[in-house]
Amino acid sequence: MTEFPISDTSVRMGRPPMNVKPTVVRLTQEALDRIEKVAGPNQRAAFIREAVDSELDRREGQSENSVQNGGDDGEKQ
Repeated sequence: MTEFPISDTSVRMGRPPMNVKPTVVRLTQEALDRIEKVAGPNQRAAFIREAVDSELDRREGQSENSVQNGGDDGEKQ
């Protein structure tokens, strides 16, 4: 019987890693329905990643503006 090596290289096959970590987020059914309506079917995770990145950028920008303006970011509490 002929033996075949499993692999003679260490190259990984398949999809490249996305460098993301799975996280559980609990959302209402209404929010999930809204996301699917806006993002399209099977696009929930991509939509949530994009929304989180956008919100982080926005808040980090507010933080920088607050420091530059001496603590007054122009928003009323």
